[in-house]
Amino acid sequence: MDHLFAAVVLAALRYWTPLVLAAMGGVLSERAGVINIGLEAMMLGGAFAAISGAQATGNVFLGIAAGVLVGGLIGLLHAALTQALRVPHILSGVGLNLGALGLTTYALRQAEASGTALATPVRLSPEAMAAAAALLVAIVWFVLARTALGLRLRACGENPEAARSAGISVERLRYGAVTASGALAGLGGAALALAGLGAFTENMTAGRGYIALAAVIFGRWNPLGAAGAALFFSLGVAGEITLQTLGMSRIIPPDFLTLLPYVLTLIALAGIAGRSAAPAALGRTD
Repeated sequence: MDHLFAAVVLAALRYWTPLVLAAMGGVLSERAGVINIGLEAMMLGGAFAAISGAQATGNVFLGIAAGVLVGGLIGLLHAALTQALRVPHILSGVGLNLGALGLTTYALRQAEASGTALATPVRLSPEAMAAAAALLVAIVWFVLARTALGLRLRACGENPEAARSAGISVERLRYGAVTASGALAGLGGAALALAGLGAFTENMTAGRGYIALAAVIFGRWNPLGAAGAALFFSLGVAGEITLQTLGMSRIIPPDFLTLLPYVLTLIALAGIAGRSAAPAALGRTD
């Protein structure tokens, strides 16, 4: 029983780490007023870049850096589309998600056709990554709640006109927030790839970016709340693993067990419908 409990805790931490990192990115972006459905693309791009970088260099930290860089670049693209070109935020995010899925799938199949697997023997410690993720939650909370930068960023999401009248460059702060959001989500993708299989597989994020965004909403756009919501969803995955370990897959179809974390996401969002207070200017393109 102790062994089973330890396995459940480890599974929950492994799922929580990439999820909470992406959720912290979502909090930064959305508190600045930019909806970030593109978290999925940023995680997927980060996972692909992390495996490719670690494979090419044999260094896990360079792999992480590659994941963060690619995630940040996708975030910067999302910022440019929404702020410079005034593309609707949801449309931009969905487009990025589809583009990232298509590009990474194509690159993976090209690699497989040439006989090269996107995999690396160098790995991250899941426990170390979970500790780093917890530290980043504290940092994001402190920046938003206790610094002048956080106050300005929150002003961009609540009342950009007032922020501009106070001399704040709303667009510049949003560019920075969304780029940082992408970097954090890219780090989440790197953690998923390098602390897990050590290989890139097609669509390996499997909707985690969307669940991270749900955690942001469920956590009421607060870093600590989003971290708690991410843990709640991670326990759903741990519950799925526990049920399969106990042999419940012989009674309940495995596909239904796999749906458990997504069902929990829907239940959680339905439970707070109409009671969550999003930033007032969230999603505005003006």
